[in-house]
Amino acid sequence: MKRRKGLVAVVLTLNEAGHIRECLDCLGFADQVLVLDSFSTDGTPELAGDAGAHVEQRRFRDYADQRNYALDLLRDETDHVLFVDADERVGPELAREIQSALFARPGGTAWRIPRHNIIFGRLTLHAGWFPDYQTRLLKTGCARYDPQRPVHELVQLEGDPGTLEQPLLHYNYDSLRQFRRKQRDYSERAAGMLHAQGQQASLRELFLQPLHHFRWRYVTLRGFREGWHGLQLCLLMAWYEFRTLRRLRGLARQGVEGTSRP
Repeated sequence: MKRRKGLVAVVLTLNEAGHIRECLDCLGFADQVLVLDSFSTDGTPELAGDAGAHVEQRRFRDYADQRNYALDLLRDETDHVLFVDADERVGPELAREIQSALFARPGGTAWRIPRHNIIFGRLTLHAGWFPDYQTRLLKTGCARYDPQRPVHELVQLEGDPGTLEQPLLHYNYDSLRQFRRKQRDYSERAAGMLHAQGQQASLRELFLQPLHHFRWRYVTLRGFREGWHGLQLCLLMAWYEFRTLRRLRGLARQGVEGTSRP
């Protein structure tokens, strides 16, 4: 009988040649590393294979769908899965804490991990970027990602998660250009998700909600503690809140026009 693995680390990739080596180097504490690649064209699968990872390829639809596929794939092979993005790093302290948590609670269903976000080369601890808990350590068979949340995924669990103390390190955005590109993609996906759920945005919400979002990040979540860096991030996130709602209104108009045609 094939022996079940205690922990498999899973890395989702699409053209991550610049990150994949360092990411895999920090996952040596896992029994196996699976790289689930979305047909990269920059050599990511080859680099991952050379580093000793098992590589599978699957067309990307959305994050929740891809993570659920990995959980299904590994259900009969391992007890626990640790999801790590290619631009994230597991430090030695976190690796030891993960191993200790699995030893102390082998039947545990999930653990939340705090995350340090490096944005434009700076560790950002305010404006909602810390502790930024990620439920990434999961017991197979006891966790699924909500298919109605294709972006900013939500884990559905059997039981309550534990919480780890050591942070996952996330090299989030290297540049303003990368930030804008990713947030455009997120806002498109978020608007599509809200539209599919039947939600709408009034003209009043289109303008007031971004202002509330800015105040929430800058004042309530103390983005002002980050100086100009925090102000810039809060303004940018408010802008993409506006962009999401504007796109949501556009999708609603398209739906009305489509149903009114003969």
